[in-house]
Amino acid sequence: MWNKETSNEVGCDGYYEIMCAFSFTPSWHANYNDSAYVSVGGSPYDLTEGDLLAVFSQYGEVVDVELVRDKGTGKSKGFAYVAYEDQRSTTLAVDNLNNAKVLGRIIKIDHFGGPGGYKKIEEEDEETKEKKREARGVCRAFQRRECTPGDSCKFSHDERRAANTGWGHA
Repeated sequence: MWNKETSNEVGCDGYYEIMCAFSFTPSWHANYNDSAYVSVGGSPYDLTEGDLLAVFSQYGEVVDVELVRDKGTGKSKGFAYVAYEDQRSTTLAVDNLNNAKVLGRIIKIDHFGGPGGYKKIEEEDEETKEKKREARGVCRAFQRRECTPGDSCKFSHDERRAANTGWGHA
């Protein structure tokens, strides 16, 4: 046993020896205490929301699965976001599923969020989309007749407004 009177070593004794043996700093998971979301990367492309639900429900009650899909084809892009009812389930999922092999692919699971967490984007109605376009201003490409109205353009295609700017159609 170490004796502080006879030793030149730096050490701990009694209560302090116990304190030196354990770290009381919180786990890195504590940085994500305010987010119940995990991100899933590298998932097989043929995995569905139901498949993800089955895998992730092993660690807690899943309340949302957001599988990111290509807008044109509707096929999975290979990543997703999963929300749990209880934030503590995210720690279990990250610790147990990160680097797991699913259908031949290694998936990466990590906490997602932090202050504010993940905010699911809600669908907007046409009136709200139009108000946002108006606030952004007139589409210059539309004024040059190089853009057609539609959801892909984020600017206004209002004929009257384009004419009042001096940039309107000739």
